[in-house]
Amino acid sequence: MTDTTSSRLINCGLFVLRVGLGIVMMMHGVPKLMAGPELWGKLGMAMGVFGINFAPTFWGFMAAVSEGIGGLFLLLGVGVRIFAALMSFTMLVATLMHYGKGDSFGVYSHALSLAIVFFSLMFCGGGDWSIGARIKALSGRWYQ
Repeated sequence: MTDTTSSRLINCGLFVLRVGLGIVMMMHGVPKLMAGPELWGKLGMAMGVFGINFAPTFWGFMAAVSEGIGGLFLLLGVGVRIFAALMSFTMLVATLMHYGKGDSFGVYSHALSLAIVFFSLMFCGGGDWSIGARIKALSGRWYQ
């Protein structure tokens, strides 16, 4: 396999991963964003796994932003590393919250799997088939 073929396959894989996960995360996050402060407060209480029990509405809002807005940015391929870091942390909190409640592996494995994938995307970035790569090529700056 040539370097060109290998590069195309890697970029195709990153594209499919970004777009697919971006859509899924938007479908999870946008309704949370739209639900408002009452739901944000409930979501934010999950930070208790770290002993953080103040400002649950803020933490819940940030989780909803990381999923909803982060999903959009992932889909577009802009700020992938930054939003992957935020979503990785959000999924880590969800994993630990479920684990701490005594839920089975089948319950928390979804969040754990996503945390691993987002952690990996922090290193990979959005790939060459992204708007971030186009911005970088046009401006010479780092936006992936």
